[in-house]
Amino acid sequence: MQPRSESDLSEAVASAYAAKTPLEIVGGGTRRTLGGPVQAADTLSTAGLSGITLYEPGALTIVAQAGTPLAEVEAALKAENQRLPFEPMDHRALLGTEGEPTIGGVVAANVSGPRRFQVGACRDSLIGVRYVDGQGTAIKNGGRVMKNVTGYDIVKLMAGSYGTLGVLSEVSFKVLPDTAHSSVLLFEGLSDVDAVACMCAAMATPYEVSGAAHLPVGMDGAPVTMLRLEGFEKSVAYRAGELAKALAHFGTPKVESDPDKTAAGWRYIRDVEAFAGQPGDVWRVSVKPTDGPKVAAAVGAQGVVYDWSGGLVWLLVGEGTDIRPALAGIAGHATLIRASASTRAAIPAFHPEAAPLAKVTAGLRAQFDPAGILNPGRMG
Repeated sequence: MQPRSESDLSEAVASAYAAKTPLEIVGGGTRRTLGGPVQAADTLSTAGLSGITLYEPGALTIVAQAGTPLAEVEAALKAENQRLPFEPMDHRALLGTEGEPTIGGVVAANVSGPRRFQVGACRDSLIGVRYVDGQGTAIKNGGRVMKNVTGYDIVKLMAGSYGTLGVLSEVSFKVLPDTAHSSVLLFEGLSDVDAVACMCAAMATPYEVSGAAHLPVGMDGAPVTMLRLEGFEKSVAYRAGELAKALAHFGTPKVESDPDKTAAGWRYIRDVEAFAGQPGDVWRVSVKPTDGPKVAAAVGAQGVVYDWSGGLVWLLVGEGTDIRPALAGIAGHATLIRASASTRAAIPAFHPEAAPLAKVTAGLRAQFDPAGILNPGRMG
C-alpha cells in the first residue's frame, strides 16, 4: 500500500485496524532492517506522501511530508545556505540497502550524526509532527515555529519510535545556517585511551569543536583522531591554532581545510563506511566517553570506530555474537544495527529496558496502537 494523501493513509490504517492486520511501515526502505524482524502481513509505504509543504528561511523552519527524500530537503536548505543541524546518517552503505532515504525515516529512527553532541539529536530539532495512530486517526502535534512548543513531549516520543506509535505523514524542523568553512585537526598514532583523552580535552576548551572521532585503523591503516571546527574562515583558523596549542602534549596535528576532503572524512565517520561490505555484525554502543576504550577492549571487536568524543562506539564483531554480557558493569546501552535475520530474531536489537520503563513503554504503545498492528516486532 502506498497512500498519496494523509486521508488515504488514515483509511488504510483504519482498515488494517478493523481487520487486525499487522502492517510493516516503510519510507524509502533504506533502514528497513534496523530493529527486530517485523511480523506483518502487509507493507505500508509513506513514499507517496512527498513534498516540502512550507519553507520559511527567515523563520528557520521547514515542513515536509514524511515520504519526501532527505536529499530533496537538504537541497532546498542548501540553496538558502541552511542545513539540518543534526547531520543525519545515511545507512545504505553499512546495511547494504538501496532506495532513497526519506525525512520521515530519519525521524522514525531518530537518526543523527557526528554533530549530535554539539547541537542535539534529530528529536531536538523536531518541532512538529502529523501522524496517523494505530486506529487510523490523523493527529497533529507541535507547531511550525520554534516558539510553539505545544505538545512537545509527543513530538519527541515519535522520534525514535520506529513506526510503532504511529505512521508519520508530515514533520516540521527548526534549521540552522550552514557554516562557511571547516577545518579538521588530525592527530596520528594515538592509542584508543589517549585519543579519547585528547577528544575530551578538546571538548573542554572554548573552541567549539563540532566533531570528535577516532579511527584505530584509519583509511591509510594508521590510527587517526579527528577534531572538526566550523564557522567563518578567520575564526576557524584562529581556533585551530589555539586548539593545537592546548593539545600540544598529544602531538602536533595536521590541519586539513580542503572542503572536499573534510566532507569525505566526516561522511566516512557519519556513515561508518569502514564496516561497509565487511562480514560480521555491527553494534552501536552509547556510553560516557571515557568508557569507550573499555567497551572495545571488553568485546574484542574486529573493528572499532569512535564518535562523539568516544561516547558512541561502533563495533564490528563475529556473526551471531551477543556483546551485552561482555559489557556488564559498563553503564550505557548497546543496539544491534546490522545482522542476519536469524540473529535479529534471536538477539533483541534494542537494549532491554528496566522494568518500570518497560511498563511505561508498553502503556504508551497500548494507547497509540491498541491492536498492535504497527511494525510489530520492530522494537524487539
